[in-house]
Amino acid sequence: MRILLFHTNGHHVIQSCITKFPGGEIHVRLAPTPWVGVIKKIEIFARLNCSDDVMSLLLAVDAIRNMSEQPIPTHLTIPYFPYARQDRVCVRGEAFSAKVMAQLINGLNLESVIIWDPHSEVVSNLLNKVITIPQSDLFVHCPELINALQQNELILVAPDKGASLKTRTLHQQLQLTTPIIQASKNRDPVTGKIQSIKIDNDVSGKSLLIVDDICDGGSTFLNLAEKLKQAGSKRIFLFITHGIFSQGLAVFEGLIDRIYCTDSIKPQNAYPAANNLQVIGLYSIH
Repeated sequence: MRILLFHTNGHHVIQSCITKFPGGEIHVRLAPTPWVGVIKKIEIFARLNCSDDVMSLLLAVDAIRNMSEQPIPTHLTIPYFPYARQDRVCVRGEAFSAKVMAQLINGLNLESVIIWDPHSEVVSNLLNKVITIPQSDLFVHCPELINALQQNELILVAPDKGASLKTRTLHQQLQLTTPIIQASKNRDPVTGKIQSIKIDNDVSGKSLLIVDDICDGGSTFLNLAEKLKQAGSKRIFLFITHGIFSQGLAVFEGLIDRIYCTDSIKPQNAYPAANNLQVIGLYSIH
């Protein structure tokens, strides 16, 4: 977590000490600052990848407010919004997890909340004072893919109907002339396993770029890549905003030639070195 204090003489990073008690509770202590009383605003950049990260953020905001007797406008950037995929109740008895997470953030009463490429508009609608950075704005920092698309060396693939709108937005922004290849999938709502995949276009001999927001274990892309290979595609690339890669990168070998992702989940140097992965550093840009 990075905390920036903006004051009359500029800004600086305030150091935070985050520890855990033996019982499991998180403890946050901010370093003393000489700028209390002249702070204009505070900006927090936080990667929330686990429950401890969420609790650390909540405590840090409270610690910030305890530094000053006057309210300090506080802005938050969360590149990856936790529980974004759980944006509805699919089976009776489930929690509406995205809503619960949004309520925690809303309870902080922040001046603004910036998120990168949320899974759906549901998340944006649940958050107060939200600013959404769309995937198309993140994609512009990958010029080699843009050039390949505009030169018709790559063709965009929407991996499912949920990704169609974002893919069309990117297609229009880049003014591409080749049609989008649309895929669709059937998934078991209870187990989450993909039961079938359908491709609506001819992909024989073509090099393809699959674009989506999140890659966790990668089953969606692995199943799709296998289907595309069977249909005669030449090379397959993948651009995703949030690279979790819970099953590692080796699972993509032989199916996806190269993967591109942002540093929304962790810093560039925290990803394992791999020939098939390129991490785009956007931490300091957005």
